[in-house]
Amino acid sequence: QVQLVESGGGLVPPGGSHTLSCAASGRIFSSYVVGWFRQPPGKEREFVAYIRWSSGSTVYADSVKGRFTISGDKAKNTAYLQMNSLKPDDTALYYCAVDVSGTWGTALRLYDYWGQGTQVTVSA
Repeated sequence: QVQLVESGGGLVPPGGSHTLSCAASGRIFSSYVVGWFRQPPGKEREFVAYIRWSSGSTVYADSVKGRFTISGDKAKNTAYLQMNSLKPDDTALYYCAVDVSGTWGTALRLYDYWGQGTQVTVSA
């Protein structure tokens, strides 16, 4: 069982930077994949990025590639999403999730545990 708590959401001006955290209460094993997803207002939840906990290998959605960075601190059992050059289109409820089977996928159905989400609003 893994419980996830996201934090760090808030109001950010366009072009600004912000970092989200995802703290896990259960141990994240090396075979797991940790992902970040987001749900913009009135839209479906979408993939943002994931990291393979064992190797640190990462994959990003095209919409955030070059602007966002996912990372993990194994000692703290915490994942991060560093967001730079934020745009109004990045406004969304951001979720972290864990795939215990380590499938390396971007589909929501592959992820077994989810946090409650943290709101990021990009606006002047």
